[in-house]
Amino acid sequence: MDEIAKVGWTPKARLILAAASELFYADGIHAVGVDAIAERAGVTKKTLYDRFGSKERLVVAYLAERDRSWRDFLAKRLAEVGDEPVARLRAVFAASGAWAREHSGKGCSMINAHAEISDPAHPAYQVIVGQKHWMLDLFATIAADAGARNPPATGRAVMLLHEGALVTAGMGIITDAYTLAAQHAEDLIAT
Repeated sequence: MDEIAKVGWTPKARLILAAASELFYADGIHAVGVDAIAERAGVTKKTLYDRFGSKERLVVAYLAERDRSWRDFLAKRLAEVGDEPVARLRAVFAASGAWAREHSGKGCSMINAHAEISDPAHPAYQVIVGQKHWMLDLFATIAADAGARNPPATGRAVMLLHEGALVTAGMGIITDAYTLAAQHAEDLIAT
């Protein structure tokens, strides 16, 4: 992403990103100002702007880092299970549950960010929808590898189950949402 490449990743920039990530996730992107981020990071507003240029670029960096971390987290779990499609599908749902327990007590950061940033012209929008498109492609690939008759349609249906699990688990509505969704997803790719 061009916005991220422009950041000079000094130790202070990393402190700022860590503070912003914590605050944006906990309180919401629009609710958190640069004053609060600078204070939490122990830097001046000038330092924040010197490193990131704007709050908008800091938001992009926050979401891009969350996306990168999630993809790395998932890649490790997929590598552990090999190429068998059902095992890969189970691994995605299990990884989502583990990620939520470790990193996302308030739900999916991309879904939360989309609630605040729905303008396609905002630079963070591409990070948000990009991650969801990547997940959709992953589910369609797993469906194709499993021999599904219509992998794109099956991938979309699995994506709906996955996103539903993210939302309901994040809200505390269904405690075993990832397990239930994974079971239904297995049924979908088997048909």
